[in-house]
Amino acid sequence: MNYRMIACVMGRILLTEAALMSLPLLTALSYRESPWPFLLTMLLLTLIGAPLGWRTPKDTALYARDGFAVVAAAWVLMSAFGAMPFVISGDIPRFVDAFFETVSGFTTTGASILTEIEPLHRGILFWRSFTHWVGGMGVLVFVMAILPMSDGHGMHLMRAEVPGPSVGKLVSRMSESAKILYEIYTVLTVLEIIILLLGGMPFFDSCVHAFGSAGTGGFSNRNLSVGAYQNPFFDIVIGTFMLLFSINFNLYYYLLIRRFAEVVKSETLWTFIGIVAASVLAIAANITAMYGSFFTSLRHAYFQVASIISTSGFSTVDFDQWPAFSRAILTVLMFIGACAGSTGGGIKVDRLIILVKASIRDMKKMLHPNAVASVRFEGKPLPERNIQGVHTFIAVYLMIFVVSYLLLSLEGFDLISTFTALSACINNIGPGLGMVGPTGNFSAFSPASKLLLSFDMLVGRLEVFPMLLLFAPSIWSRRRLIRRNRF
Repeated sequence: MNYRMIACVMGRILLTEAALMSLPLLTALSYRESPWPFLLTMLLLTLIGAPLGWRTPKDTALYARDGFAVVAAAWVLMSAFGAMPFVISGDIPRFVDAFFETVSGFTTTGASILTEIEPLHRGILFWRSFTHWVGGMGVLVFVMAILPMSDGHGMHLMRAEVPGPSVGKLVSRMSESAKILYEIYTVLTVLEIIILLLGGMPFFDSCVHAFGSAGTGGFSNRNLSVGAYQNPFFDIVIGTFMLLFSINFNLYYYLLIRRFAEVVKSETLWTFIGIVAASVLAIAANITAMYGSFFTSLRHAYFQVASIISTSGFSTVDFDQWPAFSRAILTVLMFIGACAGSTGGGIKVDRLIILVKASIRDMKKMLHPNAVASVRFEGKPLPERNIQGVHTFIAVYLMIFVVSYLLLSLEGFDLISTFTALSACINNIGPGLGMVGPTGNFSAFSPASKLLLSFDMLVGRLEVFPMLLLFAPSIWSRRRLIRRNRF
């Protein structure tokens, strides 16, 4: 492993986090709040990050295992330091709780241990939601977009961090791809803020909810989330943007360069739209009796489906009170998740399409053993290694889920609360059902369970393998990989 280059990248990541805290610092100052929670954290980040990231080593090559190690370690350290303002300010006194909240923010999960949100300092509320925006596209992608990095190791960082079965370049240089992604991401975020302002939402609230929508996170500055506004306009706008941020960002780039056919032919996009439409109509029909109007039911169903399948976690109503059929649909959507290459979590629509097609092919081969059949995805034959990668991901995902579920069950809570709490964390959703529903929180879990759920959130956001490989002794071996193993 190239330890010097790893240290350099880690140092620059910590310096980047220090710079990012300048925005909540300015927010705190504008509301005449104490700046010390952010100043002290920024100082510590600078003292540690500057010596590590100041000079670039001669050997800048990063191998695949270096990329996995950097990504996993970066997210843990970013969360640990990001928790400090919560503790220093006294808004979340216990570090484990603050770490859980920060991991939930950066992984865009939206699960919270807070019982009351509105009493928090404005600077802290801004930082809490801003972690969604930073983590949505990816911490390392953000660093690549603002700092010079060679494509030789940038690809490994993006492969380890960007959600989905695969990652590719939009343009020839990976650093340019990162910039394009963040430009699209920023434009959409600003557009949502402007529309919410035009609808009458205060500027601070508009920023908070736009950060949550963009990162598909779900942290709000109101105890009742978006439901506190009682405004159908906000429901529709935020619900629509949650879906927009759930779509592969490559498609937006294709729109910019006028490759409209690529967008129209995207089977992932149409499958995603079909799942959303079918779920909205089914739930709306199921809950019409509760609201007395099909259109009101349709609006509530649209927002909650958008929130859950995008893995955002905002809420306008207490969907835990909905009929069992509607709650079952939402639970299924927790696992489906958004599209690959978006800011959403879950297993991803792309993987499910590949899994279904591969299963159909395998069943056909049982009937016709000598037949040669390939799996086509997005109009192209899919390499067998990609199909195997999907099977491996699902297998490891299920193993982690089962082990975590058994450990969480030791808390003694009811099965629905335990199951959906884990589902909400590992799929980066936020709220579940029962005690962790839209009106509940995760404060009742023990510190050990909160750390376990924090690990599950990181596992879900980083697509399982980076977090597991972080604990593999072989990844830290000093034995150098031979040159042909470079990407």
